[in-house]
Amino acid sequence: MQRSVEIVEVGPRDGLQSEPGVMPTATKVEFINRLIAAGLKRLEVTSFVHPKKVPQMADAEDVLAQIDKRPGVYYVGLVLNRRGFDRAQAAGCNEIGMAVVASDTFNRRNQGVGTEESIAAWLEIAAAAHAAGIRPQVTVSAAFGCPFEGEVSVDRVVDIAKRVAAGKPYEIALADTIGVGVPAQVTEIIGRVRAELPGMRIRCHFHNTRNTGIANAYAAIAAGVDSLDASTGGIGGCPFAPAATGNIPTEDLVYMLQRMGISTGVDLDALIGIGEWLQGVLGRPVPSMLVKAGNFPRPAQQAA
Repeated sequence: MQRSVEIVEVGPRDGLQSEPGVMPTATKVEFINRLIAAGLKRLEVTSFVHPKKVPQMADAEDVLAQIDKRPGVYYVGLVLNRRGFDRAQAAGCNEIGMAVVASDTFNRRNQGVGTEESIAAWLEIAAAAHAAGIRPQVTVSAAFGCPFEGEVSVDRVVDIAKRVAAGKPYEIALADTIGVGVPAQVTEIIGRVRAELPGMRIRCHFHNTRNTGIANAYAAIAAGVDSLDASTGGIGGCPFAPAATGNIPTEDLVYMLQRMGISTGVDLDALIGIGEWLQGVLGRPVPSMLVKAGNFPRPAQQAA
């Protein structure tokens, strides 16, 4: 296995978008600044979607204006159409991500258009991002299964990956948006995409809906992915997918990687502290196991 894996923190966007309430802008800014201080270098900070659809992200421009900007840190804005890209560019995002759903039904529920239209929009946005000096990347969502159509064929996922690759993305992410995937699927899909797109950076995005998220992350690492998405505290979901629960917790993932000798560049104890802080902000426990159990070994045990 590789000796380092990049963590893409998605808590401020994917994590918060399914919360029943709207986190105040100042609290979001503090959340993001704490994550950056913990060593995270790529963060999905917001999405540029219609505020009526996702009111939790209505303050996208204000968040970008107020967070601490540091050299070498990428502030990712999720966009679904050209209007969203234009907003992200004006707000100062230095990386944009777009989602193309492998299931046409889910794409229409999530984005209001079919998969074909989203691929066309992505190719236009990718060209505009390259011209503006903004790093574009794209996610093939629901690559492991759809809540409306059921199983999604690997051939379908590979075909979409090949088509979005024409936009020359920085990387392609494969997302288990609703948390139905298992490690054997992860191995197969990554292997097939790598065979068709040699040299393409691959990222994975897992939800823990059926308690397979960390196992899938391990399989992705074994398959050689370059980066993994995770959400501090394990918060999140998809407001357009029934029963889609949170992402894999960043601190749980970092714990596994560090114990395996794989570097992430992230301060695990600081992450656990952010998860504890987040519980207080949300007024409820978060799914993270490390927030409950703590790190190991503890400082006193290390000294002994």
